[in-house]
Amino acid sequence: MVIAQWNRVRGRLRTEVGEAAYRSWLKPLILAGSRNGRLRLAVPTRFMRDWVASNYAARLFALWSEEDPGVGGIEIVVQPPARPTPKPGAGVGVALLGGVTEVPCAETMAGAQLNGMTAARAAESDVRAPAGAASYGSYGSGQGSGGSISAPLDPRFTFDNFVVGKPNELAYAAARRVAEAPTTPFNPLFLYGGVGLGKTHLMHAIGLHIKKQTPERSIIYLSAEKFMYQFVRALRTKDTMAFKEQFRSVDVLMIDDVQFIGGREATQEEFFHTFNALVDQNRQVIVSADKSPSDLEGVEERMRSRLGWGLVADIHPTTYELRLGILQAKAEQSSSDIPVKVLEFLAHKITSNVRELEGALNRILAHATLVGRPITLETTQEVLHDLLRANDRRVTIEEIQKRVSAHFNVRIADMHSARRARAVARPRQVAMYLSKQLTSRSLPEIGRKFGGRDHTTVMHAVRKVEELKATDASFAEDVELLRRMLEA
Repeated sequence: MVIAQWNRVRGRLRTEVGEAAYRSWLKPLILAGSRNGRLRLAVPTRFMRDWVASNYAARLFALWSEEDPGVGGIEIVVQPPARPTPKPGAGVGVALLGGVTEVPCAETMAGAQLNGMTAARAAESDVRAPAGAASYGSYGSGQGSGGSISAPLDPRFTFDNFVVGKPNELAYAAARRVAEAPTTPFNPLFLYGGVGLGKTHLMHAIGLHIKKQTPERSIIYLSAEKFMYQFVRALRTKDTMAFKEQFRSVDVLMIDDVQFIGGREATQEEFFHTFNALVDQNRQVIVSADKSPSDLEGVEERMRSRLGWGLVADIHPTTYELRLGILQAKAEQSSSDIPVKVLEFLAHKITSNVRELEGALNRILAHATLVGRPITLETTQEVLHDLLRANDRRVTIEEIQKRVSAHFNVRIADMHSARRARAVARPRQVAMYLSKQLTSRSLPEIGRKFGGRDHTTVMHAVRKVEELKATDASFAEDVELLRRMLEA
């Protein structure tokens, strides 16, 4: 029963995060039994434990709660590869957890425990957890510092490390003003833009600056998804008063990716009242999203109106000049001698977002360090051949819709329509699936391209196509043919 639940949870996560991330971080997870109502998931290293706890634990808990509402929480523990059983008297204890052998060690016993909901990064946190452990959801404690509910602020994401250009100058100036002003200049500050353009960087920079200049001010920074999980946990434990007190008593509340509360009526209601309470007390609220307040889907009109009250600052896609500036700044920080021609080449070729740009630079630096070859234009093209090919031939959602419509003999307009007949719905699901596989667009962005649908609809389409591919060979051939035609 539990194994089947775990397999379904892993399958859904695999669809959501993509094959590369799944293989790197989630495939090594082992179901290691349960303790005190909490499920235990084991990973082989401490680094992997911290990464999974920080980036995937909240989603793991949410998905498992759907499978089994009675689950009390999740523990991510370090479990080294199995060793030979020691001889009697060797002094090494071996515990069996759900049939999995675990060799206890300091890291394992410390764990990375999720107290029912989420886990924080133990390293570099403004609010330090006990060594080896990190936990959100300790309501009513740590009020003076923003409470243990806050996610950590990354010390790398400062204003000094943010490269300013025409696409982001308004958002940068607004963020700087909020961080430096002794009073609340505009409330809320709403930052929006595409993936990897710097919204989260600016939010961290605001928090870091405030903590440095006025450390007595309390700050809570977390994603909208984690806000939702904390609220659900408070409802389950009948501790909503402590939840309200903690969130409504801070000086600065920062909520990242607020688009994910769309369609969550109870969470929206609580966020609405929290927002109003803080604004009435002249406390600063900072929110980010992938679109403007007026375009948020599944969000009530009154909430969209409140979010647009203050200053709405958008971050546009990067220009060549800004990309080059970012690369030059990163090269200086790494103290590496990278030829200008290489930086200019990357700025021309990689145009999707800043994260991919920085990732490309990191790959070049790592290759030069590990292999010992100098950084040249030739080695850059060799190391980044897959990334450059993907950027040279970027498939658009519009191309996918056109190709799928022609293949299944439906109208392109059907891709955007509300029709649910199978003859129309199935090609639409295939187009959504291919958009997820062949483009770098986020689920909400893909949904918008298909008649303004919700990201959950895209997730359902991806799962459905995966299921059909596994059971219907003819259908799988159709999808594979379409993929090859689009990638050609």
